[in-house]
Amino acid sequence: MGNFSEIINKNKIVLVDFSAEWCGPCKTLAPMLKEVKNKVGNNANIIKIDIDKNPGLANFYQIQSVPTLLLFKNGKLKWRESGVKPVHELVEIINQNI
Repeated sequence: MGNFSEIINKNKIVLVDFSAEWCGPCKTLAPMLKEVKNKVGNNANIIKIDIDKNPGLANFYQIQSVPTLLLFKNGKLKWRESGVKPVHELVEIINQNI
């Protein structure tokens, strides 16, 4: 969890995608997140956390369903939502928190 903590505590927006390999909606979201990254560029980092490989992190953030997206800035949770969100909505949420 140390490395994760370092990543989210930077003065940069970090969108965290809690997902699982067996999750259909997670597979749908993956290319959408690439598109989001292309639109926001260096204004945000987007990282993926597999809940099966990181159960401690999933428990810490009380991830009940996947995909669940969390948005951090300076280590503070700014936004959280479960499910697949449209690209334009995610870009807007990131831009509002820059």
